[in-house]
Amino acid sequence: MCGGKGTRLESAHEKPLHPIAGTPMVDRVLSGLAASRLETIYTAVSPNAPETRAHLEATDGVTTIETAGEGYVADLMSLLERPDLSPPLLTVAADLPLLEAPVVDRVLEAHGDSDASRTVCVPVALKRRLGVSIDTRFESADHLAPTGVNVVGTASDSTSMIDVHYDTRLAVNVNRLEDARIAADRLARSAEGR
Repeated sequence: MCGGKGTRLESAHEKPLHPIAGTPMVDRVLSGLAASRLETIYTAVSPNAPETRAHLEATDGVTTIETAGEGYVADLMSLLERPDLSPPLLTVAADLPLLEAPVVDRVLEAHGDSDASRTVCVPVALKRRLGVSIDTRFESADHLAPTGVNVVGTASDSTSMIDVHYDTRLAVNVNRLEDARIAADRLARSAEGR
């Protein structure tokens, strides 16, 4: 999902193209997805991010799909109406530059053959400890923050599960410049083995 406006980031770039340690954020996400056990990768783009669309259309291994850019939920709903995309679908926001294949595979393994939908969350306390922004919480569980990773299942009712992960790679959503700085710092520390 990479068609949002990204106004909170205040970047000179469209949000998915904002560089994290010199690499566009969306490329870091795509790298994690490509190395996972996923079979096909689609990118949801919109008129809000024309440079991102052009970038992704020139990227091997992904197929772009146009959405209206009316917000995450509205764009996701339009994707689910497409006959060529049928659940279960893993959805991932383009603002998770620390995402890696083992994290994706762990989410897929937890889902298994379930027909339920899953929302992957992290504790708000983890986001606070990392110093990253907390823009959304669950009303029923305000100690949890959604990560931007979900599995949309096939169940026709409202069956939904919340998976809680204590993984910094899921906790760093880049919504503000400070989040981008923290992500770049964590990548540098990881490269140094710290």
